[in-house]
Amino acid sequence: MLSEVLLRNDRETAEITQPAVVPQASPEEQAAECRARAAIYRLLAAVFVEEVTPDLLQAIRSEALLAQLAEVGIRFDDDFTATPDAALLEALAAEYTALFACTGGFPPVESVRLYGLFQQEPAFQVAETYRQHGFVLKKGKFATFPDQLGVELSFVAELLERAADALENGDVATQRKLEKTIKRFWAQHLGLWVRGYGRLVQRAAVHSFYREMGRFLTGFAEEEIAAMGLKVEDRDQGKLEVEKIPGKVEFNPDEPVCNACVGGVAAAKGQGATVSVLHDLR
Repeated sequence: MLSEVLLRNDRETAEITQPAVVPQASPEEQAAECRARAAIYRLLAAVFVEEVTPDLLQAIRSEALLAQLAEVGIRFDDDFTATPDAALLEALAAEYTALFACTGGFPPVESVRLYGLFQQEPAFQVAETYRQHGFVLKKGKFATFPDQLGVELSFVAELLERAADALENGDVATQRKLEKTIKRFWAQHLGLWVRGYGRLVQRAAVHSFYREMGRFLTGFAEEEIAAMGLKVEDRDQGKLEVEKIPGKVEFNPDEPVCNACVGGVAAAKGQGATVSVLHDLR
């Protein structure tokens, strides 16, 4: 991200400051930045869309990714780094269910976090946004909703990939339109709830994996909002309980989100860190 640097006269009586000449990033560099950001969105999407898969676990436990996460302050305890894969997958599945999919948990769903119920206004708004941009949800393991955290993050990742393609093809107009769409999506949806939600996950998690992923989610969201120059109220506030809004029920809030449910979205096959829960209809 570019920042303005001012050259100040050493004299205290100087009346004017002159901006330094900062070289603008090339389209190739901007495209690379878009793809790097998209990779982080996909990683976080994979963490929250469903239980940790073997592929995702292998990707995160790689020395390279652990080192990169450590550089930004994300450090796991021995319960993640020193536990055998099979036992770790079982422990993480139990933690995911307890945190996000059981009665008494707090599903990573915008409608639930802001209205206390599934299938409220945000769900219909984001579904329409996906449709306008040529995306539909994939069916899969969990009953998931358009405003589920993993889906919303995957949508931004897809837009960033499109922006990178546009930059590489010299289509600046399309890249700028996509950038505006991403900013609008953050201002109207992600920015309203993911910072507080990440703090809640960090507080409530027993396992260091979800504690650190909650920390990562909040930190990344704060950086994205600042980089885009947005001012967005954190309406979630990390509340453990969200008051239900009477008369707005569109979906049975007591229906469990579990392995027996049908519909929803599935993690993409292959690398767990490149999950795609949206299908591009272009």
